[in-house]
Formats: sequence, C-alpha cells, structure tokens
Amino acid sequence: MSAYWGIDLGGTKIEAVVLETLDPKDTVSRQRLPTEAHMGYDHILDQIARLIDKVAKESGHQPETVGIGTPGVHDKHTLTLKNSNTTVLNGKPFKQDLEKKLGIPLILANDANCFALAETHMGAVKDHVPDAEVVFGIIIGTGVGGGIVINGKVLNGHQGIAGEWGHSYLDESGGPCYCGNIGCVETLIAGPSLQRFYHGISGQDRILKDIVTRLGEDKYARATLDRLHHFFGKGVANLIDILDPDVIVIGGGVGNIDSIYTEGVRWVEKYVFNFRLDTVFLKPKLGDSAGVFGAAALTL
Repeated sequence: MSAYWGIDLGGTKIEAVVLETLDPKDTVSRQRLPTEAHMGYDHILDQIARLIDKVAKESGHQPETVGIGTPGVHDKHTLTLKNSNTTVLNGKPFKQDLEKKLGIPLILANDANCFALAETHMGAVKDHVPDAEVVFGIIIGTGVGGGIVINGKVLNGHQGIAGEWGHSYLDESGGPCYCGNIGCVETLIAGPSLQRFYHGISGQDRILKDIVTRLGEDKYARATLDRLHHFFGKGVANLIDILDPDVIVIGGGVGNIDSIYTEGVRWVEKYVFNFRLDTVFLKPKLGDSAGVFGAAALTL
C-alpha cells in the first residue's frame, strides 16, 4: 500500500488524513470539511467525496482503500448503519452507497474502535506496552463507549456492538437511560450523569470540571467523585473479568480526572476476580486526533 487513508466522520466535521506510515509524524495531508448533516444523507456522501478529492490533490496519492470512523456501527446483517447520533445515517446503506460513489473499498468502524486502534498502533499502548495482545479503549465523556483491539485488529463482534460497555447494567440508582434500559454504566459515570448527581445532592448546577476543582472545599463534590470511583471500579472490573485485557486506555473528558487512575483503579482492584490487578491503565496520547488516525489504521 502506498499510503494509509482515514476519514473521521463526526457530527459537525469530517476529517481526512493520508499517512505514509502508521506514524503521525508521517502525515502527508490532513484536511477538514463541515459535515452539514442538516442538509441530508446524500450531502454527507458528497462532502466525503469532495474531501477525498481535495486530499488526493494535495497529497499526490490516490486511495486504494479508505478506513472510515463512523458515529454508530455498520450492521453486517442489514448492511445499514445503526446507533448513530447523526440520525440521518441510521438505516441507510452507507458503506454500499459510498463505495459506489467513490469506486473504492471501504473499511468501517465506530469512533471508539478507532480510538482504541490509534492508541494501540500510534499512541500510548505502543509507547508503554508495545507487546499488548488485548487492548480495551474506553471513552467516558458525555456518553460511555469502548473499543476492543486484539492482536492489532478491531473486534467488531457478531452484531457490531463489541465494546459497548456503556449500556451494560450496573446499578438502578443511575435511573433511566436513553437506550430504554435502567441503570446503564452511562447513567452513572458519564459527565452529565455526574453533574446530575451533584445537582441532586447539592441543589447547585456545576460543570464537571468545576466540581473536580472543588474537592477540597465541597463535601458534595467529594461525594460525586467517590461515586465515580466506586462505579468506575465496578464497571471496569466486569470488563476485566470477561475480556482480561493487557491494557485499558481511558479517553474522554471524565478520563482527564487524575483520580480515576488512583482511587478509581483501587476500586477496580477491589472488585476484579483475582487476588491482584495486573491490568495496565494508560492516559491516551493522541487526543482528538485518535479518530482519524485510527480510521487510517483500519486499512493496515
């Protein structure tokens, strides 16, 4: 392959990258266009085609295949996209339609899988545990998601939902989830859920960043973070009991809270089905670039 091509399809922007090798330093071209999802499904397809054309002209490369990180997942049984927060994509034969428009094969994975893949091949895992066989990349932000990489490749699963631990049952105190269930992981440790809990016990509205900075002076902030650490421990211990990954990389806004890696991990150790905890926990290296770099790595 002459170059690695990746597209990160977001709700507000579409980003493309061409890499000569799987190393961010070897970026040949990187450009963006607005998604403009309000203009409809066909417009999104057109925007992707325009972006690929722009990058091809700048880089001097023509794509042989392109990896695309998508919101939601490609259902291999119905051949349509599902679970996308860019709702105009849901139920559409996105892969088939875009391959027809571009005339090249595509490899699709959701954004969490691309995050995990990028950190494995180009980021924190490569730097610290390069021989890792199983990597779980978790994203804890406005929602909770995850991606699994085994021997350098994404595990999508039979239904395309491998790694979706955010909608595993954890505790009814989380209340109703938008997915229709009660007590999902997301209802307990996602950023909005933590802010909602803080408001419930304090009567005050604060963003999570402010709650964290008030730990030393605010008993409600302390209770909110204690809740995060406790349920992070329970949820991640369940992951480890099932998958037993070498490494867990934590992305998203909640993943920026330093105590996740100390107090949170101590709760994991309490609940995991082993007499010690050997799993390595890492902060991500690539930040917002993980999506597009991971998409390129899909073509590896």
